[in-house]
Amino acid sequence: MSTPVTEGALKALFAAESSTPLRTRFEGSNIGTWIGFKHINYLIEEAVLAHLSQAGLSSRTLYGEYGLGVDLVDLDTRILHALYLDETVVARVVPTTPETGSLLTFTVSLNGERDGRTTKLAAGRVKVALRTDSSVEKAVEAPEGLARFATSRLGIPASGRELPAPPELSGVLPARNTELADGRGTTGPDPVLAVLTEGRNAFGWKWRIPYPYCHFTERLQMSGYLRQMEEVVDLFLADRGISVKTMLDERRWIPACPYSHIRILDEALMEEDLYTVLTVEDVFKDFTYTSRFDCYVVRDGRLVQTATGKVTHGYAKIENRRDWNLVTFDERVSKALKGEG
Repeated sequence: MSTPVTEGALKALFAAESSTPLRTRFEGSNIGTWIGFKHINYLIEEAVLAHLSQAGLSSRTLYGEYGLGVDLVDLDTRILHALYLDETVVARVVPTTPETGSLLTFTVSLNGERDGRTTKLAAGRVKVALRTDSSVEKAVEAPEGLARFATSRLGIPASGRELPAPPELSGVLPARNTELADGRGTTGPDPVLAVLTEGRNAFGWKWRIPYPYCHFTERLQMSGYLRQMEEVVDLFLADRGISVKTMLDERRWIPACPYSHIRILDEALMEEDLYTVLTVEDVFKDFTYTSRFDCYVVRDGRLVQTATGKVTHGYAKIENRRDWNLVTFDERVSKALKGEG
């Protein structure tokens, strides 16, 4: 029998703010000493996990004791200032969970020192589901106080924002081009990708979900989607003739990401083929561009959308090993982003 959750733990989870010092990671410093958007989002995820732990309800405890997997299902982040390698920030987590509803919600700010003052460097809004698990042993009843957050399947409804209906797949057979002998995926001719990108300023990538991107034994986790979002942008830029390395070599320009949002709509499972589509929706004054991020799997002959989101990018020119400045797109870059090249 599982141990009841105490009133003190629930009060800490729902009502108490928490602060945790976190350190940026070496892996996230791909260009110079600047930390990329993916790892900034990792810090926000880590802050929420620390908040749960401080309430005595760590992800390990929730899974091992109650069979509840902690799943971030919505992550909406604005990056206000650059973060750097080997920097300690203080993550402040504020619970915002409403009295009704099925998701735990939090706001998170990452704060650090800039010019001698404490400054908010990034801000995120996070939604968390507690996914029940019975894959190893019989499921246990969720404890009082957490039962309304327990779900047998991940997925967030549109919440007033209409999602486009997935394209019709009648008569379209998925290609067998993610076999191990063929590598991990394709961006080339593929009947399903053709359906998903037709008539749009879009780029598609089909990819086999590997176990390092999953958790709780079976499903793609939020950090896996963040990696997917980063990689599909990298592939898109290369496809348009302005790859990250090309722009670095020719101009010392790097992509800069001030905003990202990912929402999980359904579950994507280990070793399924994931179809990821990046659609450029807006190029703003040749200074930033915003893309839609959509992920699908094919089940029983139909498309199932598993995630959606947005990501905004600009370009920064590296001035030296410490400084960079945002730049305006020239004609070549602007046409490539708009699909006019």
